[in-house]
Amino acid sequence: MTQDDPVTSSIRIDRPQVPVSHGSLLQFPEDPIACMRRLQRTHGDLAVLEQDGQRLVFVFSPELNHRVLSDHQVFHSRFFAVRGSRHSAQRRVTAGLLSQNGAEHRDTRRLLKDVFSRRVLPGYHGTICRLTEELLENWQVGDVRDLNAEMVQFMLRMTGALLFGLDDAVFATQLGRLIDHWVHQNHEVGMGALVSAQEFHQKYEKLLETASRLEDSIRLLFERHRRESHESVNVLSLLFEAQASQHQLTDEQLTGHATLLFAAAHLTTAHTFSWTLFLLAQHPAVMERVRQELTDNVAGDRPTPEELERLTYLDQVIRESMRVLPASAYSQRITAAPVTLGSAHLPPGTPVIFSQYITHHREDIYEHPDRFIPERWDQINPTAYEYLPFGAGPRMCIGAPLALAEIRTALTLILRKCHFRIVPQSTINGQVISTMLGPTSTMPAILLERSEIPEVSPISGSIHSLVELPPGAALLSSRRAA
Repeated sequence: MTQDDPVTSSIRIDRPQVPVSHGSLLQFPEDPIACMRRLQRTHGDLAVLEQDGQRLVFVFSPELNHRVLSDHQVFHSRFFAVRGSRHSAQRRVTAGLLSQNGAEHRDTRRLLKDVFSRRVLPGYHGTICRLTEELLENWQVGDVRDLNAEMVQFMLRMTGALLFGLDDAVFATQLGRLIDHWVHQNHEVGMGALVSAQEFHQKYEKLLETASRLEDSIRLLFERHRRESHESVNVLSLLFEAQASQHQLTDEQLTGHATLLFAAAHLTTAHTFSWTLFLLAQHPAVMERVRQELTDNVAGDRPTPEELERLTYLDQVIRESMRVLPASAYSQRITAAPVTLGSAHLPPGTPVIFSQYITHHREDIYEHPDRFIPERWDQINPTAYEYLPFGAGPRMCIGAPLALAEIRTALTLILRKCHFRIVPQSTINGQVISTMLGPTSTMPAILLERSEIPEVSPISGSIHSLVELPPGAALLSSRRAA
């Protein structure tokens, strides 16, 4: 690595009055949820994990979430730990909104906010409906479909279309997979830089090669987009319009924005779809109530924006799915100045990790926190720092309204076409990879008539350590993790 490659340096805390767990820092990326649960159980809402003088700081309470996420002057975003040398492709493709801080982030967010504002959402509606209908064309009652694979592929096309105006499924798939591969490489190399592990440093050159290929693909995307006409609204067209009218965005800057927006949007939304369909299949009473709401409120083949606004129970289902199995399980900030956080005194450069998953599973906020209970939202109104699937504070996800429009619209179309039953005896595994909680196994489901309400399927797998499923959902061999 070069000298202008700013990776996380040795982290030291000046004798914090907070207990420290000693052990390999790599236990955290190996199983983030298990590691964070163990730290919270042992140390409470503020914990430190140390190896050879290097430390990760964890916060687990709404109050500490608020402190870290609201003070953007001290707690900086570092979407990727490895930025690359000054003139590298890695530096350029990581130089988007999600990696910016201070005045630069404020000005860019102001420039981009109209692209994701609620007033432009109706312009995306037709594309969302069309792509969902194309997904469903080949779905037939009685088919067995891998919901996870279907949703990942679906969201490659959806994200490519909504962000970039891509109607080329092959190119969208290639670009999406390249971005996902690059994200995973960044996560591996970043953790290696933190603990100075030689095997991770050896992957640095491969990361730079992937970044170079990714930059070439994004530049090709820009060329294609400018050559072609686009009838439907997409984010890149709006960004090009802003570039032409305000002259504040260069193509190099747009490369970073486009790459990170796709990286942030694709898998998180795909995982939200997968988990929501899985939870509906395993909760027949919830599926029945959704079916009735859709029957009562959606008249035509396509839901109108006005009809979607009336689907209050479906919104509760989505909200509860993102609570109990949040696609973004944790994120981090880096201290930009010395700061006292609780009883810990943190020097600049300290990684501070907050967790949507841990916060969403606190018993003092949510009764029976491990259960999927959409009706709870009739009674509760958590603060922005108690419920934060899209983050909170000045850096809350700028694309949240668009993501929710995608999920609400596509789920309506899917559930008006068919219902699902998870294939009995299946193994359903979930794990956090690169901050994202998603299925790591197939998710086989039998397609049912929409009038048929599924039975709970007995299944095995690590899903039982992540969420408490209804009686009958666990095989005898399954044991819920502590």
